[in-house]
Amino acid sequence: MEKIDRKIIDMLGEDSRRSLASIGDAVELSPSAVNERIRRLVATGAIRRFTVEADPAAIDLPVTAFVLVALNYDAGEDTFRSVIATHPAVLECHHVTGSWSYMLKIRAADLAGVEAFLGDLKIRRFVARSETMIALSTVCERGLPLAGG
Repeated sequence: MEKIDRKIIDMLGEDSRRSLASIGDAVELSPSAVNERIRRLVATGAIRRFTVEADPAAIDLPVTAFVLVALNYDAGEDTFRSVIATHPAVLECHHVTGSWSYMLKIRAADLAGVEAFLGDLKIRRFVARSETMIALSTVCERGLPLAGG
């Protein structure tokens, strides 16, 4: 990926509402050239979506939990993936190495919400075992590493 494209992605990652002129000034391109690069980045899949970063506490989801899941052998992995991909509590789902099958990042209004999420997984018989970690605070959270990182 070209250095300019990466810088454009980084700038949009910091503020997806940033103007084309502002981005153009930073990368020394015209607004129309920046717009064309963004269109190409979207078309190739380098940019998958534009989003908003909301304050979890302001939208009543202050609890962050990380859930490690080992799937039951008889659980349908494709079904698990489909359920997790559409579950409103799940922010991230990663297929991982080691003794766990998946690592999930979820948000909930309270600990009862975390417990309800885990109960849902158990009722569907996805879980052979799990481990849940509650985040006490978040020091740093960002989408992508900074340019050149």
